[in-house]
Amino acid sequence: MKSDRIAETLADRIVRGILAPGEKLTQDLIAREFGASQVTVREALLRLAGRGLAVSLPRRGMCVAPLDKDAMVEIRAMRHALEPLALLHSAPRLDAAQVEEIARLHQLCDSATSAEEWETANRGFHNALIAACPMPRLTEEVRNLQLLYSREFLARRAARWQPRPDPDHRAILAAVKVRDAALASATLKRHLSRQG
Repeated sequence: MKSDRIAETLADRIVRGILAPGEKLTQDLIAREFGASQVTVREALLRLAGRGLAVSLPRRGMCVAPLDKDAMVEIRAMRHALEPLALLHSAPRLDAAQVEEIARLHQLCDSATSAEEWETANRGFHNALIAACPMPRLTEEVRNLQLLYSREFLARRAARWQPRPDPDHRAILAAVKVRDAALASATLKRHLSRQG
């Protein structure tokens, strides 16, 4: 669906800071850029608002949502509760190809040379961990929380990022390889707590 593609492209720009907090999301300009109708763009903007990436301005359209410290406390708490649960249900169902993808993304995280490169690999790693979760609403919510966390990371913490291997990722991967869902979930919970 075209509105999904537009929403994903705009979400990526928001996460990367290309579209700044408070920046107006002008329907006409977006429609022209993507060769889409106003209705399609409106659907995309409503998706962004539903994900917490855009806010409606009365009689002025939509703009990029601000980075809100209180919202980040809530996002972290939700992610800490939900992502380990999703992994608990995903780990026993992961097939060999999915585990190989998790291992590949782990290596990309460890070899990243920039915060943005690491963030892309890290979000991919965390998304791959829950790929086999049989609960689509839970999976969708966790992926959105990861996206919101990535936005905050790139906006506020990227300048302090240092390249380093991640022993927690390695431990999560080891638990997933032997399909120890409880250990993988507990290790992920500890990992997320360390991230803040």
